[in-house]
Amino acid sequence: MLEHLNGLNEEQKQAVLHKEGPLLIVAGAGAGKTKTLTHRILQLVQSGVLPRNILAVTFTNKAASEMKERVRGLLSREGISLGYSDEPFVGTFHSLGVRILRAEHEVLGIPRHFTILDSGDSQALIKESLKAKNLDPKQYDPKKFRDIISKQKGEGITPEAFVQSNMNAGFFPRMVGDVWTEYEKRLQKEGAFDFDDLLLKTLHLLRGNDEVRAKYQELWKYIHIDEYQDTNAVQYQISRVLAGPGKNICVVGDADQNIYSWRGANIRNILRFEKDYEGAKVILLEENYRSTQNILSAANQVIEKNKIRVPKNLFTKAGEGEKIFLYEAYDENDEANFIAGKIRELTDKGISHGDIAVLFRANFQSRAIEEAMLGAEIPYQVLGVKFFDRKEVKDTLAFLRAALNPGSMIDLKRIINVPPRGIGDTTFKKIVAGQKDSLPPAMKKKIADFEAFLAKVAEKALILKPSDTVKFILKESGMENKMTLGGEDEEERLENLHELVTLASKYDAFPPEEAIHRLLEDAALASDQDSMMHKKEGNMVRMMTVHAAKGLEFDTVFITGLEDGLFPHRAMGGAAESDEHKEEERRLFYVAITRAKQKLFLTYTSVRTIFGSRQVNAPSDFLEDINEDLIEKEVSDGTKHGKIIYI
Repeated sequence: MLEHLNGLNEEQKQAVLHKEGPLLIVAGAGAGKTKTLTHRILQLVQSGVLPRNILAVTFTNKAASEMKERVRGLLSREGISLGYSDEPFVGTFHSLGVRILRAEHEVLGIPRHFTILDSGDSQALIKESLKAKNLDPKQYDPKKFRDIISKQKGEGITPEAFVQSNMNAGFFPRMVGDVWTEYEKRLQKEGAFDFDDLLLKTLHLLRGNDEVRAKYQELWKYIHIDEYQDTNAVQYQISRVLAGPGKNICVVGDADQNIYSWRGANIRNILRFEKDYEGAKVILLEENYRSTQNILSAANQVIEKNKIRVPKNLFTKAGEGEKIFLYEAYDENDEANFIAGKIRELTDKGISHGDIAVLFRANFQSRAIEEAMLGAEIPYQVLGVKFFDRKEVKDTLAFLRAALNPGSMIDLKRIINVPPRGIGDTTFKKIVAGQKDSLPPAMKKKIADFEAFLAKVAEKALILKPSDTVKFILKESGMENKMTLGGEDEEERLENLHELVTLASKYDAFPPEEAIHRLLEDAALASDQDSMMHKKEGNMVRMMTVHAAKGLEFDTVFITGLEDGLFPHRAMGGAAESDEHKEEERRLFYVAITRAKQKLFLTYTSVRTIFGSRQVNAPSDFLEDINEDLIEKEVSDGTKHGKIIYI
């Protein structure tokens, strides 16, 4: 009965076997937290807990998808086969919010097929809100307003509360309140929620409706929250409400990997868990199954300088491994050429391009590295361009969203003339204003044909498999035909749409309405990492910021730009940095180091061009934290690679 415990270490077994009451698992990088969580879910089921009474929440689609597959695999191996409605709920906080809001749409008085706005759609609606308040979007950046509103919502603040608290404030806060109020009106009219609403509206519903709250506390009796150190105020409160009086909540996290304070993550949520849940059991996972000991020793030496943390020491039984390679480049071009040259050496020895990652602190650093990659003919992918952000993909999904939610003007505007059917902005404005009757007969016919097509899409979406619905849209809208007749760019767009059909087929096993909702939710909530899941040419070097690398691992990792002011990053204008900022930058470096399994390369430059001016740099203070006996160093001779100096 307990054979599934055989592959676990003693601390993991304790976490898996703990059943009643609060549990905090402090899991170091690469310490097998997902394995522990999934085996814990299996153990709960084997102890008599109904699978549907188990909730597991994490932060990215990628992590949720991996956890879900592993849970299914474990249950299947034990002979437990479940329908989708009987499975444990494994998803992101946002997908949890969607699940609750969709189920309770009548209580809330919202459309069942409400639209989820991605960040671009949200920004576009804020732009319209600015115009409605006679504010010029060129003077007042919609993105800045979106960021402010998003941060406030993440703290649990409503527009009404914000307006009330800023009645006597300066001009700008009052302007934000006016724009936010207008934005909320437009969201309501569209039957739409932005990302933050999925959490904030869910919290307000659970807090404000006794019946709904009791329903979900009764449904999810055993709660698991992954990456607890990354929770913001609203996610923290949702977790507490759902835990209810039973307090059967297990949280997993690592204060040393808290790197998202800029988007509301509060490190104190995990540090105060024992105060929030009296009598909580705490288990430390320190054995690492990812990296060599030399890499872990460097990580331990870096992070032990931080004060706001739970002390721990990562170790492995896998051996010391190779020394960490440190390269002092002359400038960013020398640094980039070194990286490209090393990658060529590694791949010549049999390491796959897909097992290599190049990490940087700031996006601008990628330019020189990309040029070197192109020159060396090394295949690479820069994370940041999401599959679902491509125009043709967004257009196709907009047909679906507009069909299911006719009130979504933002989607209607996007696709009413895709492919071109002679319906311009003036006509669209008349439609929105309810002046369709004033249009010429020929235009009325075009609008009627378009509306009939959307009605067909809505009908098909609720009876066909998602892949067939997407095929129907591509063919009947005329998009596929137009792209087939186009040039090379159109051919690439068509390939992306065929990839969308393939992706949609992954939802075909669900009932049609459930399946189409899951497709649209996952598309709206996709992260940068998810772009790796939708890229056909998988064998390529990955290039990304350290923030984007969180949760990933690679055989070989290059961490670039280790210079004072760049990593650790200094605020614009050279303002004095707080201790909290310095500690978060150190945590970020720790996360970067622990992405590497076998080989770790660190690079910095003596001179770097930033904002058009060449700057002389001092090496990052972080490099002084790593003992010299762990490092093999090479200094550029200013021409190519120079000679190797061993320290």
